[in-house]
Parts: sequence; structure tokens; C-alpha cells
Amino acid sequence: MTITGLILAGGASSRMGRNKALLEFDGQKLVARVATALQALTDDILIVANDPESYRFLHRPIIPDIQPGRGPLMGLYSGLKSARGDLALLTAVDMPFLSPEFLRYLVLLAPGYDVVIPNAHGRLHPLCAVYRRAACLPAVEEAIACGQRRLIAFHPQVRVRQVDEETLRRVEPDLRSLMNVNTPEELEAARGLLHRPPNA
Repeated sequence: MTITGLILAGGASSRMGRNKALLEFDGQKLVARVATALQALTDDILIVANDPESYRFLHRPIIPDIQPGRGPLMGLYSGLKSARGDLALLTAVDMPFLSPEFLRYLVLLAPGYDVVIPNAHGRLHPLCAVYRRAACLPAVEEAIACGQRRLIAFHPQVRVRQVDEETLRRVEPDLRSLMNVNTPEELEAARGLLHRPPNA
């Protein structure tokens, strides 16, 4: 079972006011931190972005949206089209505490399912989830053809395993891996956790 890491870096970052991916966090750009977490599971990592020059420093393949401006579902579709792995591990670009152990646990749950997705904090987390390429690609393509943009729009067509919060907390009690930073305030809150031990 081979894995491709997909980092979705195509968002507008409108609430942050600047490109979240390139913000410094503990001496490293956010996108580089996410790539480091994925690298523990696979060397096959793709950056899905429409401004390739911003990500050349990562020395990773950069995949533009096949049809720009169509939302995150198009980002997933574009990444799946270029992925070589049986499984695609999709992550957002703004998850400063993403841990390899958390990602590895999601992958371990993949046999028998086409999507493995955390269900925590009262919602699904499609930007930290596992997608089986062979099953998801045609389902995503069909959803896009119907005008859908949401990342979960195709779920009724595939086998989905939602991993509940209680189960996830057995692996990571504070669920810090699922934290993302959309605003300057959230970024500062995340920086405040840097020197606090996990689960403290």
C-alpha cells in the first residue's frame, strides 16, 4: 500500500491577510512543517497550489488546480489525478502541530474504506484525511461535474470511515494535530502552545 502526501495550499488566506503557508512558525514556514510531518510516512509529497513560485524552496512537485477557482474539491481532484500512491493523505497547509503518529493512525484504519476522516470538535476534518485514489477519483470527478465544491460532497458514493473524537483522543489526547490557523489571533494562540507540553 503506497501513500502520496497532498498538501492543499490553494486557499485565499483572506482571514489571515497573507499567505498562511509561508508564515514562520517556530523558525519554519508552516507549509514546511506540514511537509516534514508527511515525510515520516512517504517521500512522495505533492503541493497543490496555483502560485508555484511560492513553493519552489520545498523542492517538491507543485500541482496546479486543473480548473482554478473551483474550491477545495478541485484541489483534491487535481492532487488525486497526479498522485502515484494507492492512498492519498490530504492535509491543509496551516496545521502547525500535525504529527506523523496521528497521520499514521488514520492510514492504519484505511483497509476496507475509501475515505478515513476525523470527526472531532463537532465536525468532519476533510483536510486531514485519507483518500483511496481508485475509488475517490471517479466519485470526485462526478461531484465536480454536478457543480459541487465541498470536500465531502462525494462521500455518499464511497465507503467512508468517520473516526470519532473519543477514538482519536486515545492516540492524541489533546487533538493538537487537528488545530489550524486561519486568523492572526489563531496563529498567536498556536505560538503560545509551542512550549507547552502536549496534553498539558
